[in-house]
Amino acid sequence: MALIEFDQAWRQHHKALTSVMESSHQVEKLLAKIIDTIEVQGKVLWLGNGGSAGDAQHMAAEMMVRFVNERQPLPAIALTTDTSILTAHSNDFAFESVFARQIEALAQPQDVVIAMSTSGTSANVIAALEAARKKGCFCVAMTGKAPTALAQMADWSIQVNSDQTARVQEAHTFLNHLICEGLDRHFS
Repeated sequence: MALIEFDQAWRQHHKALTSVMESSHQVEKLLAKIIDTIEVQGKVLWLGNGGSAGDAQHMAAEMMVRFVNERQPLPAIALTTDTSILTAHSNDFAFESVFARQIEALAQPQDVVIAMSTSGTSANVIAALEAARKKGCFCVAMTGKAPTALAQMADWSIQVNSDQTARVQEAHTFLNHLICEGLDRHFS
């Protein structure tokens, strides 16, 4: 018995990526929205839990530092990185509002907030988008299989056709790297 089911994993991965490619018009629109946001002095705020928190950090770093090409730093913040804020807020208030609180403090109406959640049901991610909508931000949800509460409340949503966390995260990484490539081309 094989410990790794390569063929099955590949089929599931391919299905997830195919669903992202079928949403290529949304990806192009999201890239254009991010470019417009940066050009009017706005920023991109990234958030998520677990692996999606790692993805948020990854994307903020790719934007601030560089992806492949040498270019100007692009304004991006991962709301998942400050352990003092995360632990103080979760201790003093509640984990459900840990991202919303940061949105209240940092977000401006011209900003884009990108919330990643494989399930699309994370209470703290939903609360963050609610706070972002109140601030007048443009809200984007990246989720797994539809329908999800998060996708329904976002201005735009990109849903990966999978209910497997690993496959959804792999597709989100692919999608995010496509955005990085577009940002590199535009700002280099």
